[in-house]
Amino acid sequence: MSNVARHRLFRAGVAGALAAAVLAGCAAGPFGHCATGFEAFERDTLYFGRAIPTGGQVSDADWADFLDTRVTPAFPQGFTVLDAAGQWRGASGQVVREPSKLVVLLHPRDAKADAAIATLIDTYRQRFAQEAVLQERQSVCARF
Repeated sequence: MSNVARHRLFRAGVAGALAAAVLAGCAAGPFGHCATGFEAFERDTLYFGRAIPTGGQVSDADWADFLDTRVTPAFPQGFTVLDAAGQWRGASGQVVREPSKLVVLLHPRDAKADAAIATLIDTYRQRFAQEAVLQERQSVCARF
């Protein structure tokens, strides 16, 4: 095995070990703790595409209603919404470009938050005929 191949294998092993630690619930990285004054949280970023497959897009009024009636009651402590331009390849193989909204949630890791996020994703997918809503999760340290 060449040195280049060994180096790639080592990097893949380190990346895999770090990913496994995070997936196992290791708060805030490979050392499992937060610095003094910080608390361990989960940060979920949800990517909501606004293009409706049958035509049109999720209106500003419909988006505001979704935030007011679904997201706010599920996460009353707060969240952040960002505008984005997304691109992805759907199940049909076609590339979809669409305006998107990102919702960033910072919360303790628990079953209640996990269930609330799953419900938000399912509700949005059904209500606006979406093929998918991307969820990205990271363990982080935060202070307020």
